[in-house]
Amino acid sequence: MSLILLAADATGTAAESENPLAPKLVEIILALVVFGLLYFAFKKWLSPNFERTFVARTQAIEGGLKAAETKQAEADARLAELEERLGQAKHEAARIREEAREQGAQIVAEMRAQAQNESARIVEHGKSQIEAERQQAVTSLRAEVGSLATSLAGRIVGEALEDDARSNRVIDRFLADLETMESAKTAAGHDEVV
Repeated sequence: MSLILLAADATGTAAESENPLAPKLVEIILALVVFGLLYFAFKKWLSPNFERTFVARTQAIEGGLKAAETKQAEADARLAELEERLGQAKHEAARIREEAREQGAQIVAEMRAQAQNESARIVEHGKSQIEAERQQAVTSLRAEVGSLATSLAGRIVGEALEDDARSNRVIDRFLADLETMESAKTAAGHDEVV
């Protein structure tokens, strides 16, 4: 036991003379060697991996930015093209509307002209039909007036006017006198109006 005490005493006095906070030279050298080995291992194996990862990420980000810029430029070009097509489509639609409006006006004008022509044709047909009916009525009236005039003249004169040629001449003369009198009345009526 005394040996232990002696050893403890020797270390105790030696320990008292040294500063407990000051590192020993062996510890400093050992720490520098371990630090150097760790630095070498880090520099040799870990640092290149970090660099490769950093470069890959940088390239990926730059490539993504370039791709985004390219896509943005393509999108802008496509948008401009679509806007141009839309403008052309609007212009074309306006042109088609204008053509349709012009064609509609032309069709209306043609239909109006066709209706006027048809109306004029119907009026002309009506006039010719009226004229034909008037001529027929005049002819019928002449024959009737002639026979009445002949029988009346026969009664007045007391003779029968059965000679057709003579009765026709008398009738024609009588009707001509009537027409002359009617024309004179019409002319006199026009003179009074003027």
